[in-house]
Amino acid sequence: MQTQHIITPPAPEEYGSNMASYVQQARTEDLIEGLTASYVYITGLVQGLAEEQLLHRYAEGKWSIKEMMVHLIDAERIFSYRALRFARQDKTELHSFDENLYAQTSKADARDINSIIAEYTSLRTSTIELFKSFDEEALQQVGVASGKEVSVRALGYTILGHEVHHQKIIRERYLKA
Repeated sequence: MQTQHIITPPAPEEYGSNMASYVQQARTEDLIEGLTASYVYITGLVQGLAEEQLLHRYAEGKWSIKEMMVHLIDAERIFSYRALRFARQDKTELHSFDENLYAQTSKADARDINSIIAEYTSLRTSTIELFKSFDEEALQQVGVASGKEVSVRALGYTILGHEVHHQKIIRERYLKA
């Protein structure tokens, strides 16, 4: 039986400047603990909101909270997939994705928030189990995504930091008003 190890933050050389902000926003010394706490926080944040709040856009062209939640799901899926590929030492360069196109075509606003949260819950459980399965050697594997080298560990911290970034936007631009 493998003992659980703590996944500590990546060194700056493990990720490109395009991910630096997200990795830094993760602010934890234990990725699994951070992913779990972030899950509890964001589901608590959006679960009790009225439909009007979930569909609100603070400015023209901005996403609704439902679209933002589906964006988080899409990004986490993509970053986890990249982590899996790189952990398995797949050296195929992976392209970026158009987050605005994904949001635009997601039809998130037509979905029930409970469905979105159920999908998010399932994905987060899967992400946590995936990262728990990686040993230190796998976490240090590097691949190229969006034209930049990135380690498996850095991708985990990117998932967390990206979510923290969007939590802040929800608090400051959607719920403060």
